[in-house]
Amino acid sequence: MHKVFAVILTYNRKELLKRCLDAVYSQCRSCDRVIVIDNASSDGTQKMLSESSYPGLMVHVLKDNIGASGGFNAGMHLAYQEGADFIWTMDDDVIPDPDALHFLLLADEALKDKGKKPAFLLSQAFTENGLVTNTPIISPLKNAIGYRDWHELLELGVVAVHRATFVSILLPRTTLAQHGLPITAMFIWGEDSEFTLRVTQDSPGYVVGMSKVQHLRQENGPISILNETNPARFRLYRYFIRNKIYIARKYRHFPNYRYLMISEVYRVSRLFFILLFRGEIRKAKIVLHGMLESLWFYPEPEAADTPIEKMQTSTWRLDQLCQEQADVKKKTRIKNKSSFKTGS
Repeated sequence: MHKVFAVILTYNRKELLKRCLDAVYSQCRSCDRVIVIDNASSDGTQKMLSESSYPGLMVHVLKDNIGASGGFNAGMHLAYQEGADFIWTMDDDVIPDPDALHFLLLADEALKDKGKKPAFLLSQAFTENGLVTNTPIISPLKNAIGYRDWHELLELGVVAVHRATFVSILLPRTTLAQHGLPITAMFIWGEDSEFTLRVTQDSPGYVVGMSKVQHLRQENGPISILNETNPARFRLYRYFIRNKIYIARKYRHFPNYRYLMISEVYRVSRLFFILLFRGEIRKAKIVLHGMLESLWFYPEPEAADTPIEKMQTSTWRLDQLCQEQADVKKKTRIKNKSSFKTGS
């Protein structure tokens, strides 16, 4: 039987994380292990997890917040090194239906019976109110006579796609072995697009109609600096702009992506002048910063079999961290008792 590891990335959302974990542990096809990557949370997430009783839960705490890119890199890397055959990846605000994983694995078997080797399997994502969100992009690959064949296997309830998000994505081990990990240097927004484009250049992924998840807090639609009202998030759009241009440059050879680099630069330039015209100087500077940084941004993927000790970030196992903290407290108590007895 295939070993399936779930990888859940979290940061300062312990309530959402608990809902996500409850849903993952309620799957009719249970995971063989669940790995939580805590991106240096400061809201009590570690305390909540240390007091939980989820069987087989492995928690790794990152030394610093290295963004979604670094967090997913670390989680997939650890799962791969632990011997997972499939890695089921999601954020902490994803609530899978009880049979979500079952239908992903069922689709994988059906596709293999048809001689297909999917780069990944993807759940359908909906908001709390049932609206479709995180829509993947249809695969541009063509069949032997030159037609796009994304709908070839509709009778299986699957559609071939290439660009997607990490909202309930099931990755075969072979995909990571062949194509590597998400790029840590991207930090946030775009690492999933780059990764899924990278792994589907020869074989598509498939969105599975029967596998469904809720993606909470998605009612505001796609991210946009034009509509962003939270000043604490403004600076993150530098990565968004930079990564979009990087992806367009890297995958300009893809069908229908040939002119994407030019159109992306045009859209970003237009965005810059719109913000200037609106008097939103701080936002305009962030957009310009992202554009300029994209000129020298050429990161390379990291291989999945890179030794753990050479990871680009430091992690601690939560159980080990708790034990170390307990040992320190114990030593401090012993020292204090000793000092009290000697009168020092």
